[in-house]
Amino acid sequence: MQMSAIPFDTTDWSQVAPTRHAGEAGEALWRTRHVGPEGNQIRVRMVEYSAGYVSDHWCQKGHVLLVLEGELETTLADGRVFTLKPGMSYQVADGAEPHRSRTPKGAKLFIVD
Repeated sequence: MQMSAIPFDTTDWSQVAPTRHAGEAGEALWRTRHVGPEGNQIRVRMVEYSAGYVSDHWCQKGHVLLVLEGELETTLADGRVFTLKPGMSYQVADGAEPHRSRTPKGAKLFIVD
């Protein structure tokens, strides 16, 4: 990710319309913005997982993720499991380590990818 040609801007996330994404169980609500020039856009999201959410795929995309509320359990393809609580984050590169998330109680996340 190269952050270039992005003018200063603010986001009122309550004004960004959510899109629904079904998981294997539960759902995710994404409030998404794309910033930067065509061909090098960065996706910035506020994501809310419902209680009982389980991702429906192994993700290979790189992210910087911060847990704002709730608790997120992320499993890597090699079997390692990480539990993130509010104020905790992770970062992973594109194609580095397939990961999959779930949350028994729900979670609110801020994600940049």
